[in-house]
Formats: sequence, structure tokens, C-alpha cells
Amino acid sequence: MAVESSAGDLLKVVTLLGAAVVAVPLFKRLGLGSVLGYLAGGLAIGPFGMGLINDPATILHTAELGVVMYLFVIGLEMQPSYLWGLRRAIFGLGSMQVVVCGLLLTGVGLAFGFPLGVSFVCAMGFVLTSTAVVMQLLGERGDMAQPRGQKIVAILLFEDLLIVPLLAVVAFMAPTDAGGAVAATTSRWANIGMALGALVALVAAGVWLLNPLFRILANAKAREVMTAAALLVVLGAALLMEVGGLSMAMGAFLAGVLLSESTFRHQLEADIEPFRGLLLGLFFLSVGMSLDLAAVARNWPIILAGVVAMMIVKALCIYIVARLAKSSHADAVDRAVLMAQGGEFAFVLFAAALGARVIDPVVNANMTAIVVLSMALTPLVVVVHQRMAARHVAGESMDGIDTAGGQSASVLVIGFGRFGQIASQGVIARGASITIIDNNVQMIRDAERYGFKVYYGDGCRADVLHAAGAHKAQAILVCIDNPEAATRIAELARHEFPHAELLVRAFDREHVLALRKAEVAYLVRETFESAMAMGRQALLSLGAVEDEADEVMEQLRRRDAERMALEAAGGLFAGRDLVLGNAVKKAEPDAEPGQQPA
Repeated sequence: MAVESSAGDLLKVVTLLGAAVVAVPLFKRLGLGSVLGYLAGGLAIGPFGMGLINDPATILHTAELGVVMYLFVIGLEMQPSYLWGLRRAIFGLGSMQVVVCGLLLTGVGLAFGFPLGVSFVCAMGFVLTSTAVVMQLLGERGDMAQPRGQKIVAILLFEDLLIVPLLAVVAFMAPTDAGGAVAATTSRWANIGMALGALVALVAAGVWLLNPLFRILANAKAREVMTAAALLVVLGAALLMEVGGLSMAMGAFLAGVLLSESTFRHQLEADIEPFRGLLLGLFFLSVGMSLDLAAVARNWPIILAGVVAMMIVKALCIYIVARLAKSSHADAVDRAVLMAQGGEFAFVLFAAALGARVIDPVVNANMTAIVVLSMALTPLVVVVHQRMAARHVAGESMDGIDTAGGQSASVLVIGFGRFGQIASQGVIARGASITIIDNNVQMIRDAERYGFKVYYGDGCRADVLHAAGAHKAQAILVCIDNPEAATRIAELARHEFPHAELLVRAFDREHVLALRKAEVAYLVRETFESAMAMGRQALLSLGAVEDEADEVMEQLRRRDAERMALEAAGGLFAGRDLVLGNAVKKAEPDAEPGQQPA
């Protein structure tokens, strides 16, 4: 019997891996993305497909660790100071979106004829966006560190926090007799106390225990123990939060934030990455297996109407909130398309509401099917949106514009404005093979008139860089004039293509410091060299000989390098201070307000 049981468990593992290996490459080949591939693979092997696996709920519970590990990795990228800078987006933008979407989706439930309490629970379950789906799609597009991606992450974090008060609201909505009211109130206060205690314990462990622990393990030089410790931290934080009645994913995220400034951050990320990717794929497989086609067939009119109504209303709410928060039309549409679905925490909320007798089993089954269908449809809607947007970039026709794909050259140039055109001349003169990408359609057309072949592509996306041949390039030149995007491309290229020499155009001193953190091989401030050349010529105009002018300019370069080192260390001359001789003077802006000195 033990042998048969072992063989059966192994068969499930082989089936899951086989579904992923077959479905994901096929769907990516069709341009539909990996998430939809996982969902389709899960549906095919699940109890409502071929029936090869009949217990998706058990697998889903284990696979949720993929979401947990994903939030830990995100937390590692968010230092407390950076997270503090997002506080307005997290609590301002997040709360605005939740309130508006919650009110209108509750109205949808009332329009379908459900009571107010049932409508509210169903609406708030759908408000909780799928962290797993959105994070995966953002990661595939390389948008995680972009401003629009950061706002989406902030909203997701707020929604993850929201599950706790929502569960408390469901408990208050539960019908109780008079005798049980006092006991229920006492239990709720006990739960709040446990949650606060779990948070305090996690923060204390992160501040005083984790770094010394990893330092001891690193000195022991046992790689496998470091991996075990990384898993221990993630799973331990998740367990602590679950015991305290909070979200496991939120616990892992907080653990990541607490370790974000640790010297072991990159090692931890590398150790967790294989487990994260595998378990996140398993999560999507299990969501696909959970789609009850029989329930959909029995109640298809209300389920399909619910999916369409709730996704459209939620998308409209998100778009309106984004525009009110001064996002561009393109960013607002992108956010609405990405987030117009329910999420994994909806299952938790519906289960709690069912247990508290706030909703009945039929409503629970229908709403679960609606949420799963919305998660399955989102990657498809995103693909359609991207293809439509690619045809009308900035309202311009893409006729005659080729997108990056299948290129292979020794040098990849990203950005072909004035800086990129000059920087690429030496490579072209040497006869080296070169690929150029840019996302400005008019510039691409202008370059073509002068004999340059420029492909359309967003360098902030990993898939575009791969398609442009970055994995084969010896050198990658980042010549764009957007500092945030340049930093993102530099970080992405250093992580994905470490073999390539990375050369980046820097905007100002603060941008230089950010690029140095990204371990850029060579960078140049866009105005520094030209200003130094003019300064040298000014000395010659005053009668200085060339040796004297060169010596003065060398002193200035040395002083600039020393000042940069002090700024990197957070020293006296940080920010906009300029050192002139032995005096320290405050820099005056020489262009628009807020522009940094070169």
C-alpha cells in the first residue's frame, strides 16, 4: 500500500510538471503569456478536465507559498526609506481605489438582486486584486520598478493589508444570538491583540536577529545552510502572520523589507528565486484546476454576466481613480486592464463569510467561479490591449515600423536621440554589428531617412531586450534621456545580461550614484565632459598654457571624484552642494526648477 501511495503522489508531481512544460512554452509561442499557459494546463489536468488530479484545493494551499515567496522578493527591493516614500500611493491611492470600487461593485450586487450584506462581501472579495497574476505580468514586462508599476505594487500592498479588517467586518456581520454577542466581541479583541503581537515579534526579529544570523551562517561557508535559512525566514514569517490572523504574503513582504538593506540581500534573492518561480507556477496551475466547469454550466448566465459586469465596473473605477490621481490616459488604461479581476484573497474572504453564514453555498460557488474566470481572462485581455496599443503608440501609425525581434549584434544601443546618434558613431565606423531600439515612432522614421535602421522597442522590458539580442551583445549602450528609465534598464541589463559591458548616459550626480548601485561598468554625465572642455578652453583664453590648463582640469576631476565618494557615503556634500575651492556654496538651478547640477 505504501508503494502504491508513493507512486500515486509521484504521478501527481509528474502530471503537474508535464502540464507546465507543455502548456507554458506553447502559450508563450502563441504570444499569450505564461500565466494563461499555467491556467490552461491546470484546467486540462484538473477534475473538470481530464481528471488526472482531483484535489486542487490541497495543491492550491501549498502553491500559495509561491505568492508568499514572490512578496518576499518584492520586499527585498523596497528599503524602508523607499517604502516610506510610497506611503501616499499605498494609503492614499490604495484607499481611494478600494472605496470607489467597493461602492460601485456593491451596487452591481444589488442590481443582481442580492441583499446588501451579500453584495458587500462579494464586492469586497472582487476588489482584492490577484497579487500573483499582476506581479507575474509586471515582471514579464519589466515594469516592476517603473513609476506606473510602483503605484500598482503600492495598491496591491494596501489590498493585502485590507484582508484583516475585512475578515473582522465579516465576523461582525455574522448572525449571533444575544448570549453569544459578548463572547464574539471578546474573541475579536483577542484576535486583534494576536495580530499586533505577531507584527511586533516579526519586526523585533528582523531588526535584532536576522542580520547576525546570516552573518554567522555566511562565516560558516555552508551554501546549503544559507538556502535553508532563507526558506526558514520566509516560511517562518508567513507562519507567524498566519497564526496572528494576518496574511502570510504580508508577513513574507515585511521580512523582505526588514532585510532589504542587508548585505545578504542579493544572496537571499538568488536562493529564493528557483522556489518562487516553481511554486508560483504551481499556484496558477491549481487555480486553473479549481475552475468548476460543472458549476459554470449550471449557472452560466449569472456567472458570465457577473464576470463581465464586475470586470467592466472595476476597470472603469480604476481608470477614473487613476485619472483623478493625475496618471496619464495610457497608464490609467494599463492599470485598469491589469487589475480588473478578483484575487486569491477573495477565496479566504468567501470561505470566512460562508462559515459565518453571511453568504450561502450557492453564492460562494458562483463567486469563486467568477473570481477564477476573471483571473484566467486577465492575461488574455492584457495581450489584446498590448497589441492594440502597439499599433497606436502615441496616436501614431506603426506602418513601416518594425518591432525588435530576433536581432543579433555585437552592440545594442537603447535610445537614438542626439546622444545615442553620437555615441554610436565610433561603433559604426569600426564596422561592428549594431542593433538600435527606441520607442519614439517619429524619431525612428527620421532616422530611416538618413539610412539608419531603428527598431521599435521599450528597453525597460526584459522580453524586448531579449528579442533585440541583448543576450548575445558584447556591449549595451543606454542612451535615453529619462533617468528613472535608464536606471531601470541598467538594473535589468545587469541582472539579465551580466556578460555584456554596460555603458549608461547619466543625467546628474544623483543619477550617477543610483547607477553605481546598479554596478554599471561605465557611465558619463551628459553635460560634464562638454562643460569641462569649455572650462579648459576658457583657461587657455585667459593666457594659461596647455599644461597649466590640463593640471587645473585634472584637479577639478579629482575633486569631483572625491565629492562623489562623499555623496555615496552620505557625507557632508550630499545633494545639490558644489565645492568651489575651499568654500561650499549652494548650487543655483541653471535651467528649470528642480533640475540637478551636472
